[in-house]
Amino acid sequence: MNESTPLLAVKGLRCAFQGRSPKTPAVEVVRGVNLTLWEGEILGLVGESGSGKTMTMRSLIQLLPKNALVQAEALSFGGRNLRELSEEALRNLRGKEIAMIFQDPMTSLNPLKSAGFHIMEILMRHAGATKKEARAEAESLLDRAGIPFAPDYMRRYPHELSGGMRQRVLIAMALSCRPRLLIADEPTTALDVTIQAQILSLIRSLQQKEGMSVVLITHDLGVVANTCHRVAVMYAGLIMEECSVEELFAVPLHPYTKALLRSLPRIEETEKTRLLPIEGQPPSPAEPPPGCPFAPRCPEVHQECNGSLPLLREIPDRRQHWVRCVQYQKELSGRIYET
Repeated sequence: MNESTPLLAVKGLRCAFQGRSPKTPAVEVVRGVNLTLWEGEILGLVGESGSGKTMTMRSLIQLLPKNALVQAEALSFGGRNLRELSEEALRNLRGKEIAMIFQDPMTSLNPLKSAGFHIMEILMRHAGATKKEARAEAESLLDRAGIPFAPDYMRRYPHELSGGMRQRVLIAMALSCRPRLLIADEPTTALDVTIQAQILSLIRSLQQKEGMSVVLITHDLGVVANTCHRVAVMYAGLIMEECSVEELFAVPLHPYTKALLRSLPRIEETEKTRLLPIEGQPPSPAEPPPGCPFAPRCPEVHQECNGSLPLLREIPDRRQHWVRCVQYQKELSGRIYET
């Protein structure tokens, strides 16, 4: 693939859920997302729970309920149009070229099957390996995922493993076919801090060795700071700001991004200080406000914020720094990411 062509290109992605009755208006949870991911890049997708992070990536690979309605102006992976692929072609793509680590490993693993079986099944289906070859490769994958005594753990069932070990099994499953894109959905949720650090270090190490691209879904900006190259901040189904990790922490522009950063505890604080929570609640997807969705909670709100939805614009003097805020609509002459 041409180096100037991104691995993943998404434009105008929308996802809505139809109610039980066809007359019930569909509820839109992803409202026109644009994303670009390059080979070997780690992109952080950040936002509060319910902001649309997971649904954006599930929409991409069509892992959705039957009542989901997905639309997109462009949806390409490795130069292929994902909208034109058949269901069989999508099934072959998932797990082989695009792999996903789900948020809760206990609900992602079959309690009646051993850890080894989960990995061997993928290798036999997607890689055409024999049972003997799949077993040897599964043991190797568990070892690379940081699980000692792999032959012993091959025989263990999910309930016999700790949370960290179950997450490592999922990572081994995701890497079994050497995917070009790994989607990690909150991979450190419910793990203690030490195990979180080990899992993130493992993902970074494997990403560098395999040269794959990663989309890391998280609500933790601390995770983003230590892991990602670039970050997209989501709120109410929209991308509010996108830039490099360095710029996000040095010069955040959107009030929502600033509020997220203010809510983080800081190690350099010498005196006890209260964390600053974001007041209020995100809007209901069924009744989004006409203007900026963050306006009801924004400390910098203007009258114009409640008018029309701001466009996502590029800051002219900062390469690839995009922001969706009325404060910049009149000031900026930069490109519009989406119309």
